[in-house]
Amino acid sequence: MNIPRQPFVGLAIAAAVGIILADYFPVAISHWLFAGILFVACASAVFVWAKLGSTYLVVAAAFFLIHNFRTADTAGSKLAERLSERPRTLRATGFVSSEPKFAANGFATFLFSLESIELEERTEPTNATVQVRWHGNPEFGDELKLFGTAEPIAPPRNPGEFDMRSYLARQDVRRSLFVRYPEDGALVRKGAGNPILRMAQTSRAWMQSAICRGLGDSPEVQNFLGGIALGLRHQTPEDIEEPFQQTGTLHLFAVAGLHVGIVAQLLWILATIARLPRKWATALIIPCLLFYAAVTGLHVSSVRAAVMCSILLAGIFAERKVFAFNSLAAAAFFLLGWNTNEFFAAGFQLSFAVVGGIILLENPLSRWLQRFGATDPFLPRNLVSRSRRVVGNGYSWICRGGSVSLAAWAGSLPLILWYFHLITPSSVFANLLVVPLAFFILAIALLSIVTAPITSAISVIFNNANWALASGVIAFVHWSAQLPLSHYYVPAIDWPSRSVAKICVLDVGAGAAVHIHGRGEDWLLDCGSARDYDRVLRSYLHATGVNRVDGLLLSHGDSLHIGAAETLLADFAPSLLIDNSALDRSTVHHRLRETFSSKRMKVLKLSAGDKFEIGPDISGTVLFPPRKFAATTADDQVVVVQVTVKTAKILFLSDSGYATEEMLLGSKSELRSDILVKGQHHSGNSGLDKFLDVVQPRLIIATSRDFPQQERIQDAWAERVRTKGIKLFRQDETGAVQLEFNPDGWQARAYVTGETFRSANR
Repeated sequence: MNIPRQPFVGLAIAAAVGIILADYFPVAISHWLFAGILFVACASAVFVWAKLGSTYLVVAAAFFLIHNFRTADTAGSKLAERLSERPRTLRATGFVSSEPKFAANGFATFLFSLESIELEERTEPTNATVQVRWHGNPEFGDELKLFGTAEPIAPPRNPGEFDMRSYLARQDVRRSLFVRYPEDGALVRKGAGNPILRMAQTSRAWMQSAICRGLGDSPEVQNFLGGIALGLRHQTPEDIEEPFQQTGTLHLFAVAGLHVGIVAQLLWILATIARLPRKWATALIIPCLLFYAAVTGLHVSSVRAAVMCSILLAGIFAERKVFAFNSLAAAAFFLLGWNTNEFFAAGFQLSFAVVGGIILLENPLSRWLQRFGATDPFLPRNLVSRSRRVVGNGYSWICRGGSVSLAAWAGSLPLILWYFHLITPSSVFANLLVVPLAFFILAIALLSIVTAPITSAISVIFNNANWALASGVIAFVHWSAQLPLSHYYVPAIDWPSRSVAKICVLDVGAGAAVHIHGRGEDWLLDCGSARDYDRVLRSYLHATGVNRVDGLLLSHGDSLHIGAAETLLADFAPSLLIDNSALDRSTVHHRLRETFSSKRMKVLKLSAGDKFEIGPDISGTVLFPPRKFAATTADDQVVVVQVTVKTAKILFLSDSGYATEEMLLGSKSELRSDILVKGQHHSGNSGLDKFLDVVQPRLIIATSRDFPQQERIQDAWAERVRTKGIKLFRQDETGAVQLEFNPDGWQARAYVTGETFRSANR
């Protein structure tokens, strides 16, 4: 079998091996001399032993050193060391080096390339980059003077939560700067930073206004067009983006081969109309493609597509045949040479996995599918009827499109499972319709951009045509996401264990959200605030493979405990609801009860003494409030539940205070529990000594926050708990706490610190 030479494939693999080794086995600065000698020895081997293997060895050694240089003793790590781990107040001068993202509360988040900092009345030069949150109106390239508090970037506090700290560390961003007030920042001048990137940002803003002109009453379509044509994914709301993720069509928002290919084709048509020679046309198109990649934000997918397309066009210029897989490997090799940390980015891995899957699998799959509808190869063409030819051509088109979708899905599936815990069977079907429509949407958007400087009327006509197509795509994707088995989330790989139940006490500030899982059953005790729902609870449930919640218990009317319930009902459709029977003045609770009534949901209102089943080995008993009980505040009438697993009892107090604890002591209920999970009463008083003496917990998991003061665990109380020999997990230190129960006992693990407490511990 004659396989053409594709040298960049081996070079890219060697580069990846060198980067992985450098990341897992970094070389200290004191050992760089040895590493340099080793590299020189490897390079010398190329001349002594002129074989392909020695070349790959040198490339791996080179990328090993490059990645070490990139990650060791960087400007960001020096700044982090200078500022230490505690918050520091400072003045910073620099320029905005990323496009600001504006939140609903008016704060802008952006990367800020420093020129100097003023700390402890000393001005120190630095070229580090920090992440800034400022209640101002910055633009890309603005040079600013800021006054604020620098602190370490917080790690994720719950399973499934996005790890912003690790993500930014790959960009050598290791500190955040919080600038509270608009007057704490001042504009020095505009137009700082890289002039090419600044020009690209300005061009992008103009292009966005051009393709959205006349669509002011359709913000969804505007966001969709900005994402698909210009890569402005951060402007797309979550409720629009999620169905695209669930149907495997989210790649439309990542400017990639489809987008760059259309731009290249349009530029080639313009060059043909201008009667430019092929080489001149190629020389002009390549920089235009690279500039388009800059306009769309220099994301990995757009840079990869632009480099691949440039290599293919360079083949025309050099009059040599270019192989797609070798071009893909060359793009990977050059991108890794530009930034070795890209190898660890999900976007880089997905981009190359999808294209690699298409290159390797599309043709074999297409040939295999076409066999089922092909006409007899020995039948003369003139004997095949016209209708049969039409059907055959249509089937052939479906096979080609389906094979591309199937190949892309197969290439991305392992990474989608790893990063998003998601399987999307509907993606093959959805992409068959969506991708061709996306081609026309992008082509029309580019025509709108081209005609906008000439006549705005024609540009608006194109935009209205795009409105119809984009609205159709959005509606179709939303419909596809609602189909049965169109998508489902799967848990991370968990080696066989003997656990009969798992409980996760999520860290949602002063609120509460507890997930109970046992043998196929998933329950929630409270669901946290609406603000934390997307970032914490939904991300956690998806990461643990929960597609439907079997039961939801609402403890009381505090919005920090039940604020996310309405959204949760729509996303996870709980089969059973248990509500607090006591009346309260909570507007959130009243609105929820109206929703329960209008949708005729099954709602149980349990009181003290009532029991309910959670799973085969898990049951719950309501200990408080008694029937027809009423209190002046919601915290004094919370639902107190004792959950029983085969080997342990867990008491959930929520925000109960002294009054509730006194009533529980007088109720003669069996309070003895192995684990106590509690919040903080609005007065700051909870956890009576005599109550703890009766419960006799081995472990207490308690919420704690610095503000407001009553939400913080009192130091004196914490000391009394330790004196009693009770282990205390305070969630301002531990983050989420994961409990696992098996026939021999149980264990608790703090998510942030990694500390583990076992029932066998003394």
